[in-house]
Amino acid sequence: MASSKKEVVQTDAIPKPFSVMPFSAAVKYNGLVYLSGNIGMDPKTNKIVEGDIRDRTKMIMTIITNVLKDSGSSFSNIIKVNVFLKDMKDFAAMNEAYLEFFPDPNEKPARTCVQVAGLPLGTDVEIECIAALNEVAKL
Repeated sequence: MASSKKEVVQTDAIPKPFSVMPFSAAVKYNGLVYLSGNIGMDPKTNKIVEGDIRDRTKMIMTIITNVLKDSGSSFSNIIKVNVFLKDMKDFAAMNEAYLEFFPDPNEKPARTCVQVAGLPLGTDVEIECIAALNEVAKL
């Protein structure tokens, strides 16, 4: 059964500069895993992904997939997503990439999307989420 003790997730799935920041990539608690916000930075190069917001969104969703795996969860267990955009004009383009990861209309999590004044390293999108752990999702 899921532990009610908070557990920090250790993972190499996030870019190195963020592994030394004053936050955890994810924290497991009471059957859920809470992922910190992720930006479109390639963990292999530690550089913001070139291209447009679609490319950065795909990188973020790939990072989220890997952090969830390392946490004992999976993409299909996502319950809630928060998306932060620098400009709401990018909403449709971000959604194009986002929907590639949620092709089944019955599997989409609850989501909030807001425009913010700025994001880390001047990027245009940041995404965080909450997911059930695999052991809880199977119940």
